[in-house]
Amino acid sequence: MTQVWLMELLKGTGKLFLHPLFYYLFFIAAYLGVSRVKRERKNFHVRAKDAYFELRQLLPIGLIIGLVLSIITVASGLVVPFAFILLTAALTFLLSLTKQVRLLSPIYTVGIAFFLLVFMAGQTMNVPLIGRYFSSLENTIFPSIAILLGLLVIGEGILIRKNGALGTSPKLIKSKRGQTIGVHEVKRVWMLPVFLFIPGGAIQPWPVFEMGDNLYSLMFVPFALGLQQQIQGMLPKEAIRMHGGRVIALGIIVLAAAVASFWYPLAAIAAVAIGILVREALTIFQKIRDENRPFYFSKKNDGMMILGIIPESPAAKMDLHVGELVTKVNGISVYDEKSFYEAIQRNAAHCKLEVIDTNKQIRFVQRALFEGEHHQLGILFVQDEKKWDHAVV
Repeated sequence: MTQVWLMELLKGTGKLFLHPLFYYLFFIAAYLGVSRVKRERKNFHVRAKDAYFELRQLLPIGLIIGLVLSIITVASGLVVPFAFILLTAALTFLLSLTKQVRLLSPIYTVGIAFFLLVFMAGQTMNVPLIGRYFSSLENTIFPSIAILLGLLVIGEGILIRKNGALGTSPKLIKSKRGQTIGVHEVKRVWMLPVFLFIPGGAIQPWPVFEMGDNLYSLMFVPFALGLQQQIQGMLPKEAIRMHGGRVIALGIIVLAAAVASFWYPLAAIAAVAIGILVREALTIFQKIRDENRPFYFSKKNDGMMILGIIPESPAAKMDLHVGELVTKVNGISVYDEKSFYEAIQRNAAHCKLEVIDTNKQIRFVQRALFEGEHHQLGILFVQDEKKWDHAVV
């Protein structure tokens, strides 16, 4: 029996590479990376991170969380129909065409697929190749999909907290009063693959194994998770981690209601509906609350606010951070680009900065500067529109 399970796990893993969504998510991540670099070069004439950054974030941590969720789904014998997998993949593709990355969240792709299956269950569909997968649907599958949705939303919240705040992108925009301000934007997509049981009759002639009185097949199914957020009123790491915590809480609520659906079937519908509505409310709440805060990244009279740090630059090696305020350079107070350059030129071989950190504490950093190092110091500041060509020093 152990050998049968091991073979099914290997075959289920191989099916991941047969799923079109597996390759499509790599394309989306690459597109997001290229788009971000183009925008950063337009604002700062230098990119903050390379175009492959989003690709590198796509799978590793999602794979780890997916394997943890797989232990839960396999141990609990969670079964979903193959029609659900087809619908979720199709919805992921269609919603991606809107270029709204946040719509790739499972709360939308899995949630909408859930309601479509509710209406399609038992209906005869004259669609070649896939019609039979929908005609064989049963109402007993809906609690399983609702539980899976709760697990995926919890996994998404964990990803947002742990990975969403990594590498947010600096951006220059105009306020309603025409002032140039800095914001941070994150557009991220992750792949979260999960092992699921598929009823054997739905995917013949794939090999199946016997479990109780029924036949099933294991399939490693890729799910897309999307995050899209713009932050202007607080530190990006704090804002994104806070949002991730709320998504985790939402996932726990959805999961609890979904488990109750085994005894109260309508609870599955309520769980998914509440999940979609609350997730939309969280997005709107976050946007309104952020817009009502004072601009965090704007020109200051007592120093220069760090909007971004270029990796591997002298600034990065000096352990400078986004949100810190540079008040003095080589003992000279700075308040704009001109004064910053003049202070740097006082000692071209060495740089000493007085910085107010995000905890409002004063600290000093210094470092020798060597010829041929990364572009200047590698600090991105907020500048007037006429100075956007020089927004990096």
